[in-house]
Parts: sequence; C-alpha cells; structure tokens
Amino acid sequence: MPDSSHRLIPAGFPLLPSLGAVPAVTVASAASTASVAVGYPVAPDGALPAELGLDWEALRVYGFEGKPGQTFAVPKLGAPDVVVVGIGADDVRTEAKLRDVVAAFVRAERRASALSFVVGESYPLDEVTIGRAVAEAAVLARYAYTPLKTSSKHVALAAFEIVTPLDSGLVEDGVQEGLVLARAAAVARDLANTPPGHLTAAVFADLAVSVGPKYGLEVTVADKAELIALGCGGILGVNAGSVEEPRMIVLHYVPQGGATAKTHLALVGKGIMFDSGGISLKPSDPMHLLMKMDMGGAAAVFGAMTALQDSGCASEVTAYLMCTDNMPSGSATKLGDVLTIRGGTTVEVKNTDAEGRLVMSDALVLASELKPAAIIDIATLTGAALMALGPSTAALFANDVPLATRVAAAASATDEPVWQLPLEKKYRPQIDSDIADLSNLGGKYAGATTAALFLAEFVGDIPWAHLDIAGTMNSDTDDSWRSKGATGYGARLLARLLVDYPTS
Repeated sequence: MPDSSHRLIPAGFPLLPSLGAVPAVTVASAASTASVAVGYPVAPDGALPAELGLDWEALRVYGFEGKPGQTFAVPKLGAPDVVVVGIGADDVRTEAKLRDVVAAFVRAERRASALSFVVGESYPLDEVTIGRAVAEAAVLARYAYTPLKTSSKHVALAAFEIVTPLDSGLVEDGVQEGLVLARAAAVARDLANTPPGHLTAAVFADLAVSVGPKYGLEVTVADKAELIALGCGGILGVNAGSVEEPRMIVLHYVPQGGATAKTHLALVGKGIMFDSGGISLKPSDPMHLLMKMDMGGAAAVFGAMTALQDSGCASEVTAYLMCTDNMPSGSATKLGDVLTIRGGTTVEVKNTDAEGRLVMSDALVLASELKPAAIIDIATLTGAALMALGPSTAALFANDVPLATRVAAAASATDEPVWQLPLEKKYRPQIDSDIADLSNLGGKYAGATTAALFLAEFVGDIPWAHLDIAGTMNSDTDDSWRSKGATGYGARLLARLLVDYPTS
C-alpha cells in the first residue's frame, strides 16, 4: 500500500453526502400547507393563479413579464408564499424546458426546505415525463457540495410536492425514475468536486467496493501489482511519477435473471484523480485548479452504474474506471519514453499531458476482449473539444452510426447536449511514431479528433462511441439545474442510454 501519511483527511470524512440522499418528492392534487412556497408556471399574458392576488399590470410594474426563468414571489401570512415562474411565449413545452422552469423556482426559493410546484396544462407532456423532469430539476438545482465547510448556509431540500390534476400514479412512476437519475448525477458531482488529496485512486476503489453491492454491482479492483500482471502499461506509465498507487475499478452489473441477458455493454471512464500534466507541467491557472475533475468520466460512469438496478436495466454491463493521478517526479514517465499497452501496442509518449488516452487504451483493450455489443467511453480528454464546442456541449465520436444515434438520443432526453464530430481518417497519420506503433499526440489542429483516432485503435470493429466532456465537466455559475462546480455530466446520459439500449 502507498504511504498516505502526507494526507490529512479527517476521520469519518463524508465523501459522498448525496449518495442515496434525495428529498421526498410526492404528488398531490392540492398544495400542502407545510410547503414554504408554491410555484406556478406562467406564460406572458397567460392565466395567473388566484392565490397571487395580482394582475398582469401590477406584475409588469414589478418587472415580471413571464420570460423563461423569471420569478416573482408574493409572501403570504399563514400560508405558503406564491411564486410565479415565467415559461416564455414558446408554444413548444419540452421536458428540458420544464426542468429549467422548476430549477428556476427551486433556486429562487433556496432558503426553503419544503416546496410545492403546480403542473397543469402548461406542459402537455405525458405524466411519466413530467414526474421525471420535475424530480430531476428539484434535486439537482438544490445540489451543493458542503462536507468541507465548517459551517454552511446551504439549506437542503427535504420535501418537494408536485401538485397536478394528472394521473398521480403515472406521475409518481416518473418521479421514481427522476430520483434515480438525479442521484446518479449527484454522486458524479460529489466525486468530481472532492479534492484530490481526499479522493485518491485507492480511496475511490475502497468506496466502490463498499457501496457497489447496494446498487447490484459486483466490484473488483486491480492494484498496481495486478495491473503489471495484466500488462496495462498505459495506466502504469501515467502513474509512474506518483506516490499514490493506481487502481482499475471494474463494475459488473447483471440484471435480475441476468443469465438470459442477451446484450452485454461496456463502459470506460477516465479517472485521472489530479492532472498536473506530469513532466509536461500545466501552467498554474484556473484550469489547473479544475484538474481535480479530470476524473469526471470515471465519476459519470460510477454514477450511471448506481442507477441500473433501480432503473430496471435489462442489459449486462461491465465498466472500467481507470484511476491514477498524473504527477511530475524523478520517477515520472519522460518525453520520448515508450509504453506498452495491454495487448502489445507500443506508444511513444510525446507529451505527458496527453495522459487520458493512455490510461483508457488499456481499458478499451480489456473491454474489447469481452466482445460486447458496444463500448462507450467518456473522458475529460482534450482542450480542443472545449475550444470547439464550449462548456455546454460535449464532443461525440463514433465508428458506428446506430450507436451514435442512440447516444445522441440519450443526450437529447437528458438535456446533456452532444455534437458529433468526424472521426476523420485523413488525420490518422498524425499519431504515427518513428520508433513505436503510435504516438500519444497528433498535430497542431483537430486535437479532439486525433485523440479519438488514438482511442479507436484499441476497439477493433466493435461498435464504439467516445464522449469528450472536457468542456461540460464544470460550470462556472449556477445554470438552471446545473450547479456551480462539477456538473455530473454524463451520468444521466449513460444511464438512459444503457436502460433504453435494445436487448434483442
């Protein structure tokens, strides 16, 4: 075991305060007097709730026009406050827009622990979709990472009530789906927000072993010695400069009656617990500070896997979380060194800060050996993806059109946007090496594509999709249901993809 005496982690540190902790979300035909406030969605010039006691002329004096996300509250003595929430004039009321409206309400009433929200005909969606969207927004908009604060003004949401004339049983079904998906994203956020001195590869592995069985997961862990025996030279090379040992965490899910599962899927998550850049040291800037989130791919995979049992996923799923930090030291991998990946492919290291593709290549080979129906990997991989698509959209690459279509559908359903970029084969020669099979760095341009082309070398002809979430891993501000800090991007997307994946 590595010497961890240099880390001062409080005994009993609550690593994952949100794991399994979600508010009670209920469905009712009338608002409870226990709620601090009741939210009403309102379109410009639309009907106003009688409880508001104001007309549009008065609202406009106060600056409320019903624009999307606008809120206006009227305090009530001895009754819940009344809050109108703008939904805009757009006639298209989507699941994503409903999430945004509920999130605006929850954020406006951030000091309230019990809330109600009225959903009537303003959102002509099916009942399950309504329940799911509202539950997701309520949980994720109130999320905060607080375990390292000695005191916090954050008020947890204890109870949230959906007030609707719709079929309560179907809405409740949607609520349960939403709570499971929201919990998955909250788990991913907690992991990515946790400082690297508190969440090392070994601690992450211990956590997975501890909680995995609760969610129907069989968890196995490969330590450094086992990774050597497996020939995983990619992750070992990245780990060479660290005092912390690497871990490969393997999560295996088999559905109830899984002996008959016809579809086997594989996930791979990049788990760089902190990325200094290694010998190719990053500048000490705000992006360097965010490198505790360079394990956002592994966090998303872990979160998604916790959702499968409760979501009734019918496919068998094996996930590989490749966890290590990337540090400079006298033992670190040097520029020009050659690493041997699982399976024998040799890689010349031209830049130690292009490390994610190295750790993932070992896992992609291992996943390929299972002969799954598809492999999906997710990683905070390239600054090029961030520069191309910004912080709101992840880059999608794939070698299979049907799989890419399914990933895009899951992204749309969860409002975790993706944009497919070309896996342009003309750029493939950029990752050739004069002394090895491959190099880990391409040319000056199309960095997200050359990184994807590198990963594609290790999946053969198995349907494969790659999500580059370097831009979407973090939000600089509270943005609808995306809280400032780690977004948990990918956990809900992957869970929906796996649950909806065809099994015949």
